[in-house]
Amino acid sequence: MKKLKLTSLILAAAMALGLSACSGGNDTQDGTNDGGAASADTYKVGIIQYGSHPSLDNCYQGVEEALKASDIADKLEIDRQDGNFDSATCDTIAKNMVAKNYDIIYAIATPAAVSAYAAAANTDIPVIFCAVSDPVAAGIVEDMAAPGGNCTGTSDILDFSSQVELIQALQPDVKKIGVLYTTSEANSVSQLASLKEVAESRGIEIVEQGVQGAADVPQAATTLAAKVDCINNFTDNNVVSNLTVLLEQANAAGIPVYGSEVEQVSNGCMASISIDYVALGKVTGEMGIRVLNGESAGTIAVGQISEGTPVVNTEVMERFNIELPEAYANAEKVTTNTEAAK
Repeated sequence: MKKLKLTSLILAAAMALGLSACSGGNDTQDGTNDGGAASADTYKVGIIQYGSHPSLDNCYQGVEEALKASDIADKLEIDRQDGNFDSATCDTIAKNMVAKNYDIIYAIATPAAVSAYAAAANTDIPVIFCAVSDPVAAGIVEDMAAPGGNCTGTSDILDFSSQVELIQALQPDVKKIGVLYTTSEANSVSQLASLKEVAESRGIEIVEQGVQGAADVPQAATTLAAKVDCINNFTDNNVVSNLTVLLEQANAAGIPVYGSEVEQVSNGCMASISIDYVALGKVTGEMGIRVLNGESAGTIAVGQISEGTPVVNTEVMERFNIELPEAYANAEKVTTNTEAAK
């Protein structure tokens, strides 16, 4: 009897070990799984945000709102991590999420999207990106209409025709528009080419000044501001996160800066044809829900929000003695957020 009882205990232990191995990881005290795929009742959702500035924070807000409003909101375990504007950090975060077999990864901004796409390349984990201006140039989709692979998302293509038209309305004598951009950021290189095409057709010269990182911004901004009538800002993450420095140098040179969305205008730029980044984030979040509900990411066309709303900073316009043209009488009007502008 003792031998039989011992054999039974060994079999029971072996069965328990087998069940544990099949689970794909060890359960934590809160009931979640610390490795392998999520349980049938939950989805592990990773969100990598390249860094924190108002535009990208608004993107996250929209994604979060869409996830919380979805029909599977109670099944989502969300892990949001910040890359602190460092591609290597984004790489590490993405690899960790893939190693833990997350069910889906959202990536906000191009560098985060590139990291997530590379980490998930040989897995079945879908990547949904947000605010990637040119995902084809970034190499994460094959085509805007048919992305292919297991990746899709939203693009924040700027309406440069409307932007240049706005600049000319506020500064009719403008001849040279300066652009500060990060040479390694694919979106900025693509946007620069598009802006040049639009501006040159209107007889305006684009004066470009490239930077590699934040440390280059002060001197580059000083050099650029001395050569141009105004500066036009892209959605360049490096430049946006150092917008205060750019504004200081432009103000010292007596020229205005035009932004790419409302937060930049609220923080001291004079005007913009603004994209709603919260709305962009919501569209992105909803796309991910579609994938979790069974659609293939590679078959969902990249979402695009290219139509913008005119927004002007009345305090900045007054400082430069510029009156609002009648054509923009209905533009959204803001004043400077003094706390953000410090």
